[in-house]
Amino acid sequence: MSFNVSALSNYTKENEALLVTSSVLGAKTAALIQSAGNVMVGVKSAETINIMDTDAVFQAGGTCGWNASGATTFSQRAVTIGKIKVQESLCPKALEAKYLQKALPTGSKYDSIPFEEEYSKKKAATIAAQLETSLWQGDTDSVNVNLNKFDGFVKLIGAAAGVVAANGSTYISGAPLSTITAANVVSIFDGVYKAIPSKVVAADDVAIFCGDDLFRTYTIALKNTNMFNYAVDTKANGEFVLPGTTIKVIALQGLNGTNKVYAMRTSNMFLGTDLLNEQEKFEIFFAKEADEVRFACEFKMGVNVAFPDEIVKFILA
Repeated sequence: MSFNVSALSNYTKENEALLVTSSVLGAKTAALIQSAGNVMVGVKSAETINIMDTDAVFQAGGTCGWNASGATTFSQRAVTIGKIKVQESLCPKALEAKYLQKALPTGSKYDSIPFEEEYSKKKAATIAAQLETSLWQGDTDSVNVNLNKFDGFVKLIGAAAGVVAANGSTYISGAPLSTITAANVVSIFDGVYKAIPSKVVAADDVAIFCGDDLFRTYTIALKNTNMFNYAVDTKANGEFVLPGTTIKVIALQGLNGTNKVYAMRTSNMFLGTDLLNEQEKFEIFFAKEADEVRFACEFKMGVNVAFPDEIVKFILA
């Protein structure tokens, strides 16, 4: 007599020992600010960026006497941080009816989760990616809980006086522009470059920032116009030197979907936190009273700029 298996579904082998995590982009902006040495540590609520400026008034020499002239001024801009926590409850018993049961230990009591290392890496990377977006698009008035913990660069720069607006005919022919296309994207980036104040354009740390999406539009436009004189940085993902200049164009996940372009020195960007890299520190523990495994992570973060008049912004009309 042969086997009758008509009541069974066809078997597909599921590898319970391997759980592939999806690719998540990291917080590139925070790394850039940290490399510039502008991370303010120990901030519990807010802290000021203390700024000193002075002029130098030349006078005719060759005579005696004293004629004081000039002034030194002090000002401040505040970095106000947001207090953020991530908490998740995990019940390993929910895996018993699924293929993941093979990864559970024998018995009915579980004080840990399977694939803890993969889970931890994925959770940390997801926090980093969401934080990257908040650093630029954060808005305390937003209804999005992942964006309303602190104000990001877009809102702060938009509200600051003295920022140079590049979407004008002074810098871009036919401006103001209401859309970005392959036909005008090259002139947009050229216009942003032209708008950079002369006092900072030669600084080593000046960069032009845009989203990954706009970065691709720009590079394709350069390729299609046979402008192969730009140098791609093979050591950095999403970076190349603006053709004919020494200024890097840097793609950032935090600006995705905004169609905004900014030019500034990385030394002009400040990040406040209570503990350096605190967002990377978390705890996974067994809560005996609830018979569940829990994930907990808590940190503080905020940003601001010191000199708005050294910044260029391109925003669609």
